[in-house]
Amino acid sequence: MMAQATALKAVPGDPAADPAPIIEVRNITKFYGEDVHALDSINLDFPVGQMTTLLGPSGCGKTTLLKIIAGLLEPSSGEVFVKGKPVTGPGPERAFVFQDFALLPWATVVRNVAFGLELTGVSKAEREDKARHYIAEVGLSGFENKFPHELSGGMRQRVGLARALAVNADVLLMDEPFSAVDEQTRRKFQEDLLYLLSVEKKTVIFVTHSIEEAVYVSDQIVILSPRPGRIHSKIRPEISRTATPDEIRRDKAYLDTVEEIWTNLRKYLD
Repeated sequence: MMAQATALKAVPGDPAADPAPIIEVRNITKFYGEDVHALDSINLDFPVGQMTTLLGPSGCGKTTLLKIIAGLLEPSSGEVFVKGKPVTGPGPERAFVFQDFALLPWATVVRNVAFGLELTGVSKAEREDKARHYIAEVGLSGFENKFPHELSGGMRQRVGLARALAVNADVLLMDEPFSAVDEQTRRKFQEDLLYLLSVEKKTVIFVTHSIEEAVYVSDQIVILSPRPGRIHSKIRPEISRTATPDEIRRDKAYLDTVEEIWTNLRKYLD
């Protein structure tokens, strides 16, 4: 059997038996104004070198939690630690891949990919060399001098991923990165992302609405309840990465894991 799901109830403050966490989320609560309670007492550990997906119904606080980890939002209470140090804002150990690409429209592909390195003072020759390397890694060789408006949506998303990889952050924070592309492109992106991560050895926190995508790409899936977002459960698909993509997607255990998660989420929609 190629895939086997292990469901774990999340216990606040209990790191379970995971590898050492690079990110620790402790008692995170978030209010927007006085009326919107977005997150409530979130406790999570994110193990080094693993991909964790945040999954749940619309409005459950997935992106809010991701932005708090990124240092782009302040929590109402609680703390986030990266490598044992409290998060007080964005940092070089975290790179964000935005849903809407967030590319510079006036800059070429190579300039966009090198932009983070430019901000940190890396020399032009070095940053362009690194940019070209990661442009090749995401399959865009030959498009270095194109502008964003000359690229398809899928190609623009590859530029965003290359930019995140180029800064050599330890953690990639990905907010529904494949939501704007068609299903065929999405599946290819999933496969390419897993290959890149096997080479780059990054820790990834991934937000998606797709149960199938979450099961396919994740080491750990965290299911959030509707607002205020609380941890409903954690699931480890335990998928063998030696199987082919088609074998994984046809495997009974993979399909059973998808169904298990859907059963958990469906009650929130009734």
